[in-house]
Amino acid sequence: MPRLKDIYNSDVAPALMEKFQYKSVMQIPRIEKIVVSVGCGDCKDNAKALDAVIKDITALTGQRAVSTIARKSVANFKLREGMKVGVKVTLRQNRMWEFLDRLLNVALPRVRDFRGISPDAFDGRGNYSLGIKEQIIFPEIDYDKIEKLRGMNIAICTTAKTDEEARELLRLMGAPFMNA
Repeated sequence: MPRLKDIYNSDVAPALMEKFQYKSVMQIPRIEKIVVSVGCGDCKDNAKALDAVIKDITALTGQRAVSTIARKSVANFKLREGMKVGVKVTLRQNRMWEFLDRLLNVALPRVRDFRGISPDAFDGRGNYSLGIKEQIIFPEIDYDKIEKLRGMNIAICTTAKTDEEARELLRLMGAPFMNA
């Protein structure tokens, strides 16, 4: 069993049950999935760049990434409908817990001048979005073998009904939020 999942079951869930006075254990917020996505604007011209991004994201998450395609044509970006413009991977179950553990405890503390993540990046329904500027903060990425520094978006989807419940869930799991 992943370490963070064990912490959730033993410490976080009972603390949330007590704080929010839930009547059933099924009301306790939990993390459903994590979506990691990378936009790759130069992939439309260079197919090898797309392969490199897929390789990096697959190394980070332990799950093969899929390419995303443009839904609309945009003339200003020289983009046609159906062109490959990025990659994404959806993590669930044990891979999700392992990735979240590495993100919170290994990768984020490696960010230069790190003061914490924003406590305001919730969407109103309990989901949290986080942007990362460089993929090299993860130890799985070898700095000498990457072609270009790329950022990524990480969306943590929870079953929480409100942002307050989701914020408390992530805080108890060890998310390093900035002090307001």
